[in-house]
Amino acid sequence: MANPLPLALTIGEPGGVGPDITLAAWMDRDRHNLPPFYCYADRQFLMERAKDLGIACPMESVAPNAAVACFQRALPVVELDAAIESEPGQAEPRNAGAVIEAIAKAVGDIRAGLAGGIVTNPINKKALYEAGFRHPGHTEFLGTLSAAWTGKRGRPVMMLVGPDLRTVPVTIHIPHRDVAGALSQGSIVETSRTVASDLRRRFGIAHPRLAIAGLNPHAGEAGSLGDEERETIEPAILSLRADGLSVTGPHSADALFHPAARANYDAAICMYHDQALIPAKTISFSETVNVTLGLAFIRTSPDHGTALDIAGSGRADPSSLAAALRLAAELRRNESVRSDG
Repeated sequence: MANPLPLALTIGEPGGVGPDITLAAWMDRDRHNLPPFYCYADRQFLMERAKDLGIACPMESVAPNAAVACFQRALPVVELDAAIESEPGQAEPRNAGAVIEAIAKAVGDIRAGLAGGIVTNPINKKALYEAGFRHPGHTEFLGTLSAAWTGKRGRPVMMLVGPDLRTVPVTIHIPHRDVAGALSQGSIVETSRTVASDLRRRFGIAHPRLAIAGLNPHAGEAGSLGDEERETIEPAILSLRADGLSVTGPHSADALFHPAARANYDAAICMYHDQALIPAKTISFSETVNVTLGLAFIRTSPDHGTALDIAGSGRADPSSLAAALRLAAELRRNESVRSDG
């Protein structure tokens, strides 16, 4: 296989911890075993944040194709057209242009063969909305960029990946009272098919095993605690099995995440946000990575938010960003091996 392409890292919300963890991760790149990456940012802004943090981080403004050669001696920065003006802890709508530009250009670099994947620092959606951003969030914007690339509108799927557990929520950022109404046989089937496809293509798992969680306590207890399992989840499981997939469930969620249970599946398909994220973050908070499946490109992200309250303090932990960079490189290698084969 040819020399690996660098990863494109986006700066995320400038007032948050994205700049902090980017600087800290590069400074400790050998201990974290980081693959080469470059950051879409404003170098002057990053230099000022490094000064605030007391970090003597060398930086070079480069083109993406010069990032690998530069990586060991300096943090490679690809300059944005939009300037960044921000203080730690302040999410400013005026920086929305830079935030969006970084994401779009990083995806463009992958499409042009200059980057192997995109790793995104956390964004502040409220600041973007105030500036006129029309997408619900990061994932949906990336889905739009992927669809523009392929001409096919797919269903981006969020997966939480840790050292010992992979979980996927079928419904994501909606109130709990709306979950049952939002679930459908089709959404469970489509999500599970996307998970199985990416586990084969990018995770190198030839025969993925999926465990499907129930929605209700005790997976509905044969209908006495709810009908969603019998009416929606079980038919979805039968459909997936008819596709030839290895699928079990519906499982009672309270018994699905202990070590013996985790040995029986490669990913757990969960019915709502917290059902997936609580076990993932409890088992390995600092090393869990958010991966978007179903895209034309590889995308990972730290599994935490902008943490405005600690930005610029030096207390932000770069471990999840480091894990996201390592995982993106691993997924790229797996995908390349499969393509070469």
